[in-house]
Amino acid sequence: MAVWGNGTWGSDTPDTDTPDTFIRDTIVGALTTLLGNVVDDCGPAGNPFRDTVGPMTGASKAQRRADLLAARRAVPASVHRAEAAALLEHLAAATAGACTVCAYLPVGTEPGSPALVDRLRDLCDEVLLPVVRDGDHQALLWGRYVPGELAPGRFGLSEPAGPWLPPEAVARAGAVLVPALAVDRTGVRLGRGGGFYDRTLPLCRPGTRLLAVVRDCEVFDALPAEEHDIRMTHALTPGAGLIALGESPAHGIGT
Repeated sequence: MAVWGNGTWGSDTPDTDTPDTFIRDTIVGALTTLLGNVVDDCGPAGNPFRDTVGPMTGASKAQRRADLLAARRAVPASVHRAEAAALLEHLAAATAGACTVCAYLPVGTEPGSPALVDRLRDLCDEVLLPVVRDGDHQALLWGRYVPGELAPGRFGLSEPAGPWLPPEAVARAGAVLVPALAVDRTGVRLGRGGGFYDRTLPLCRPGTRLLAVVRDCEVFDALPAEEHDIRMTHALTPGAGLIALGESPAHGIGT
């Protein structure tokens, strides 16, 4: 068990020094029920690998997404802010050696904050952000991140104002930060189901570091994989930082 404050996740011992203890314990209990006892530890100090149970059909995959999103919405704002700050401290190791990085602006309950791309801009020569065009299941376009030059995009996202680069520009990146709801230790990623990254990541050059950005409790032992999946080389979490995952057949671990 990981320890947060003076209490232990999942223990019966109250943590009187942490004001969010009751909410935190409620979240853990809900996750355990919703995800089939696969999560019993979630906090900045933890890095649990947990097994999923049963096959993931189309319906169960949608339900799993809904459960993970509900769990994220239940995270107290103070915890979200602390985890976002912790992620910033791991970016140098995550992007070491990469001159160009493809990233994204975290929104809503996604781990991280807009400060993530500003920190990347300090670390790298070039930061590219995704641009979603009309029509589902299209590969992402890319735009250079320039502070103060973002425009409203689809799905409530902020995007570079342009000019945009073609999907193949992802091959310039030595590291790609990929939004995810969950990832397993072999690199299988569970996204939101839009298909944009499924069509974009095959354009990465071999050796690109592919980083699924998730909370510590969103790293699992196993998630069902599909043939088209491009596996992540690493997870990036607030607590454990950079976690090496099983090597993908398509992309080795590198910078």
